[in-house]
Amino acid sequence: MSRSKPGSFGVYDIAIMGMVTAVLSTVKQALAVIPNVELVSFFIIIFTLYMGWKILPAIYAFAAIEFIIWGFGIWSFYYLYVWTILALLTMLLSRFRNIFVFCTLSGAFGLGFGGLCTFTNLFITSPGAAFGWWLAGIPFDLIHAVSNFIICLVLYKPIRILFDKWLKN
Repeated sequence: MSRSKPGSFGVYDIAIMGMVTAVLSTVKQALAVIPNVELVSFFIIIFTLYMGWKILPAIYAFAAIEFIIWGFGIWSFYYLYVWTILALLTMLLSRFRNIFVFCTLSGAFGLGFGGLCTFTNLFITSPGAAFGWWLAGIPFDLIHAVSNFIICLVLYKPIRILFDKWLKN
């Protein structure tokens, strides 16, 4: 997706970052009424496969927009690292182009989302409170896992085909 020299960050990349940030923010708001059904995980996986480390500024811009819309809270800390972890895991798995690798990653990320967030709660609350918070959220994490897996299963191939055609031009 990058047209600048490897290792550099040019005007083209900045424009792409704006579009990626807009996509992440738009899909997050569009599905905000459905608990734990979201497209952000899917698009972070897809954009990371095409952009590599250059996804990181868009992730932090997306988080900043979420802070502006929803204000700051304990959840704000989560957004600063959970999406980065997903991007890093995607980069580690990027040599695989098998749909099930990324469907599994997306589903596992949904299942582990509450656990990743619990890490911050350990520092803000007590270990017992953090563990209780995580346990209470497991039904939502299960919904998150199943919906992430299905979304990736349905959208992965068509979006990859679309991006591959776009990048050939």
